[in-house]
Amino acid sequence: PGVDPILGPEMKSTGEVMGIGDTFAEAFAKATLAAGERLPRGGGKAFVSVKASDRPFVGAIGKRLAALGFEIVATKGTAGALRAAGVAVREVHKVTEGRPDVTDMLKNEKIDLIVNTTEGRRAIADSAIIRRLALQRKVCYATTLAGGEAFCIAMHHGPVERVRRLQDLHGATAQPTAGALA
Repeated sequence: PGVDPILGPEMKSTGEVMGIGDTFAEAFAKATLAAGERLPRGGGKAFVSVKASDRPFVGAIGKRLAALGFEIVATKGTAGALRAAGVAVREVHKVTEGRPDVTDMLKNEKIDLIVNTTEGRRAIADSAIIRRLALQRKVCYATTLAGGEAFCIAMHHGPVERVRRLQDLHGATAQPTAGALA
């Protein structure tokens, strides 16, 4: 309880769960489910706030989220980058900019997905409350653009409906080679 789920160097290189699928989308959707996350199906609200160096690239995720039916709310700098990319967005205050802010939206269960990248001690500390609330309220939270993109790809895939035994998967991929011993 009360842990800050931001990824540190040791967590970025540790695999906690695994998902196997015919595509990355299916495999990531299964891994997300195995990690205890429930991906939203779209149609809700996504909070997006990224560090300055990520802003030139946030438009692609904004467009994907909009295509999935999300209403996007973002902090001022990110909102500007999203608008410049042609994405409809509503601004929300940062944690330190006054109320109501994104934490109020989380407390009132108005956020369904978060893509939040931070840089520097101050920004990381300021966003700790967002991560904590997201964890408590079981809101999917990506701390990298790549993670946000992976969530979008998995949500586009849709719900995971097929479970396969590892033995079946191995049998489908294993092919005897010429001269192999039986």
